[in-house]
Amino acid sequence: MPEGASSAQWISVATLDDLWEGDMIDVQVGDELILLVHLPAGDIRAYQGHCPHQRTALADGKLEGRILTCAAHLWQFDLSTGEGVNPRGCQLDQYDVKIEDAAISVCLHQDRS
Repeated sequence: MPEGASSAQWISVATLDDLWEGDMIDVQVGDELILLVHLPAGDIRAYQGHCPHQRTALADGKLEGRILTCAAHLWQFDLSTGEGVNPRGCQLDQYDVKIEDAAISVCLHQDRS
């Protein structure tokens, strides 16, 4: 693999039974805390698990529709895109998600040098 290239690793983190529509959970994958959310209409998204403000676990926040409010300082994020609502201009890191046989997997990219 060329220097600086990355490889993708899919990790099974939950099942559809663990994450009902309208729910969110956090999962630990190695050193990464990942927030899984099952949005209305069936979309499942995965984002960094800590608020970029002061690293509070986002799963401790309140989800209303697609808007997540962080429990610590009330920062808000649109979980359909990961974009900050309040304040604007911040962005959650997003992970690719796939579902196979009711298993939810996220993609972690590993840099190779």
